[in-house]
Amino acid sequence: MQIALDAMGGDYGSEELIAGALLAVKQTGLSVSLVGDESLLRKHLDVLNPDSKSEKLIKIVHSSQVIEMNEHPVDAIRKKKDASIMVAFDLVRRGEADAAVSAGNSGATLAAATRKLGRLEGISRPGIASIFPTLKKPVVLMDIGANVDCRPQHLFQFGVMAAAFSRINDVKNPRVGLLSIGEETGKGNSLIKETYPLLEKSTLNFIGNVEGRDVFQGEVDVIVCDGFVGNVCLKVSEGLAEAAMQMLRDEIVKSFRAKIGYLLARHAFKAFKKRVDYAEYGGAPLLGIDGIGIICHGKSSAQAIKNALLEAAKMARGNINKDILDSLAASNNVQHLEM
Repeated sequence: MQIALDAMGGDYGSEELIAGALLAVKQTGLSVSLVGDESLLRKHLDVLNPDSKSEKLIKIVHSSQVIEMNEHPVDAIRKKKDASIMVAFDLVRRGEADAAVSAGNSGATLAAATRKLGRLEGISRPGIASIFPTLKKPVVLMDIGANVDCRPQHLFQFGVMAAAFSRINDVKNPRVGLLSIGEETGKGNSLIKETYPLLEKSTLNFIGNVEGRDVFQGEVDVIVCDGFVGNVCLKVSEGLAEAAMQMLRDEIVKSFRAKIGYLLARHAFKAFKKRVDYAEYGGAPLLGIDGIGIICHGKSSAQAIKNALLEAAKMARGNINKDILDSLAASNNVQHLEM
């Protein structure tokens, strides 16, 4: 299993990305292609891996250009044909890698994947999914920003793709919910109302509408929404987790008794922080492309990169795209028969 890693993206520089690749290689035996400036990557690799262990499982693929975070995605991939993210997805296209992972410009990653690999047959728009921690099992939310203006057919396809991703993560019959302002049928805007019957008539395990307060309850495995709503939900959740941790810190330092209480409960605090840390989930899978790609948070740590590489390998081994195509065909056949 060979995974291509865009080693020039991310806020923490190539060192952190290479460190994540080394973790994946040493812990699991995964093979990783580091894509980027060869001289720079070789320098960092020699420092991080001085004993040359795992060298056979890591190779460097040179690229001469980098797409920066502030560049317009479509313009950037047109002008920078040899950008690291373009080369990474080209490795997938040529069959020299099973998947590509990037912590760089998210829009450019999506554009590069679509340009190099194209869309799966029958998929109108690729989307980005995200895994959220809940009181029970994690939930998959899709889309989280790739498509801010959607039609009902797009949301239906998001449900099909996100359910396939959930199955890759050992959920046999994912419960699929449609994010709305009320649980009752008929609640929501026109997009939600028109999407509901498409999901209801599909082969998906559709349980109906779910509200925002249900996202973290764990009673559903997949939540479908457009990219505008999904991105707001994602950013609010990230901000809330950070604010909650900071509020706890502020309260702890206010009194001696609170500090003693923290010492007694510090393991619980650490467990909570780990539970809500996006690094534990690696990255966001890019679904609907004719290949496999994962978009990581710009501030991804080595641990997050390692987990993203492992998730990419799991998606490749599980043949997620075949699952998506089979599920899409089955649902389309059911809907056609009922028309």
